[in-house]
Amino acid sequence: MEPTLRKQVLAETVGTFCLVFAGAGAIVVNNASEGTVSHVGIALTFGMVVMAMIYAIGSVSGAHINPAVTLAFTVAKRFPVNKLTPYIIAQFSGAILASLCLRAMFPEDKTLGATIPSGSISQTFLMEVVLTFMLMWVILCVSKGAKEEGITAALAIGGVVGLEAMMGGPISGASMNPARSLGPALVSLDLNVLWVYLLAPTLGALLAVPIYCAMQEGAQIPFGDDSSL
Repeated sequence: MEPTLRKQVLAETVGTFCLVFAGAGAIVVNNASEGTVSHVGIALTFGMVVMAMIYAIGSVSGAHINPAVTLAFTVAKRFPVNKLTPYIIAQFSGAILASLCLRAMFPEDKTLGATIPSGSISQTFLMEVVLTFMLMWVILCVSKGAKEEGITAALAIGGVVGLEAMMGGPISGASMNPARSLGPALVSLDLNVLWVYLLAPTLGALLAVPIYCAMQEGAQIPFGDDSSL
């Protein structure tokens, strides 16, 4: 039987919690341990936790764990509009809960693994747009309807997240996910550049939809109906 919306929302909450707790947590632990985790370790942590969440909840909610991904699936008509708001609320809630947990464990950490630009705002914005475009394009290619599930999706999507975090992390933090950035920024009370990480990943994910469409036979996305989840 198809999981109920309540179960899907719970899965998205828990999945996004795990993503932020492990990913942002790796940054916090790296700071607390004087670089023991390392940049490569942080990138691998993000890739592996995404891979694990696809295995764990892909068959339940589709393992979006990212508001930009859910919105792009909706625009592509592979995800029902009536589930968009509950999914996004769940994703933001999971990210905030994970950041609150990190704050309780590491009260001395100022940023809680927040995404912070190392260069200019324009450089960071463009980096986030391109990184999220690449991620969403791969997701559209390997997902079934609006579900990221199975070995192929887990390896491909987790691999892209890891390599993009490794490449783009030193410049923009490689967020690619508004929820991942909102949680640490909100709990650490540093909202100065949050708009970049809300807008740029969303734009990048939406840009992937028409490009994916243009690559398909007949220039059409294989739309799913409203029962695709």
